[in-house]
Amino acid sequence: MALKLLTATNSSQGFRDNDFDWCVEGELVHIGLVCAKDRDDPDGGCGCGRSFAGLNSHRATTTAMVRDVPGFTVDDYVLAIRSSLEQQGCDPSFAEHEAALLRCLVRDWPVGVIVERRLDEIVVRQVLQP
Repeated sequence: MALKLLTATNSSQGFRDNDFDWCVEGELVHIGLVCAKDRDDPDGGCGCGRSFAGLNSHRATTTAMVRDVPGFTVDDYVLAIRSSLEQQGCDPSFAEHEAALLRCLVRDWPVGVIVERRLDEIVVRQVLQP
């Protein structure tokens, strides 16, 4: 059974003038911290208030897609998040909790949904037919 996860995508880039995609297409993403520049404005000068962070590339994208990842287990997901946090010098002790929150976030969305981030709000931007 495939695990439904949030991944980087360049689909629907350009919907907003300040879109960007520096991640690797299809890489797992999570929701990173927001700096002082973007704290009150997702369109602030940094971009972290409107982006997802790639677990492997440690780069960012303003669009993410829900995809089925065959052969990937919950334990694999926790390990991927833990490894990414460790590589960035962050506390990896929240990896299991973060994995659960991200899986809960995408649980009710169909595969192919493109989402965007507006600070603490993750909203559907587009639905692609699988």
